[in-house]
Amino acid sequence: MNPDTRIDKRALRHSFNRAAASYDAAAVLQFEVCERMLSRLDYLKPLRGMMLDVGSGTGYGSRKLATRYPDNPLVAVDIALAMHHRAQGLNLSTAAWWQKFMPGAKVAQATRYLAGDVEALPIKAASASMVWSNLTVQWCNDLGLAFAEIHRVLQVEGLFMFSTFGPDTLKELRQAFGGMDAYTHFNRFVDMHDIGDLLVRQGFATPVIDMEIITLTYAEAIDVMRDLQAIGAHNVTAGRRPGLSGKNAWQKAVRVYEGLRKDGKLPATFEVIYGHAWKPPARPKTKLDDGRQIIQFDPYRPSG
Repeated sequence: MNPDTRIDKRALRHSFNRAAASYDAAAVLQFEVCERMLSRLDYLKPLRGMMLDVGSGTGYGSRKLATRYPDNPLVAVDIALAMHHRAQGLNLSTAAWWQKFMPGAKVAQATRYLAGDVEALPIKAASASMVWSNLTVQWCNDLGLAFAEIHRVLQVEGLFMFSTFGPDTLKELRQAFGGMDAYTHFNRFVDMHDIGDLLVRQGFATPVIDMEIITLTYAEAIDVMRDLQAIGAHNVTAGRRPGLSGKNAWQKAVRVYEGLRKDGKLPATFEVIYGHAWKPPARPKTKLDDGRQIIQFDPYRPSG
């Protein structure tokens, strides 16, 4: 990985802490992707046991999971404490009086909140029946390490369900800001085929990966930037510019972006990758640590 594209986790935490209050008003895409992920659970076997919502944000997905699986304990994990505070406040404060007696609302009160990073989960091994992660793993520096951590905390036959962004995400802005200066302006996104390979390498079985393109439209370039800022999606790469871009550079980028206007609107493309995989039982050991082969022998099995 280019060291300039590494995520500055301290800056990431700060960005999402600042965005906690404005997140829900701007996270239209994030909530839509969450709903599409939820619909995929209809085709999978029922889950029993503790669930993790990794990158839980303001708790939209956690509340949906609590309603769907009211008997399953739920732990929400996020790198930003302000997101947890917002989630806890939203659980019941905005609900109508009758909603406070719904099963999902009751379970939401019992949701446990942990501050943590997906690349170092504060969860013991083999404790979760499902790890759910909506648009979070793109903030990892080592996706293989994140998948290894998720594999570690899952029970055997546990489910990992996730969404993330692919390389075509914000391609219009990348084109507009490309060549502005020597600094990095956007995160690095991993191709869906590489994601599938990483899942298998970390021990997951039968991964299913697919992708769709979602295009949002805006009246002005500044509106795109305001939405990204409102959800905390700042440029937090190590190679980012230490201060604001100059006025001339910004105007040049906007002129390039304006050339991509279609039907009076500026497009913002998002390549959304969906995936799920299972943690299989451990394979029997076939070799000793010194390299000698282990031969399985069953004295009760007929020979010949």
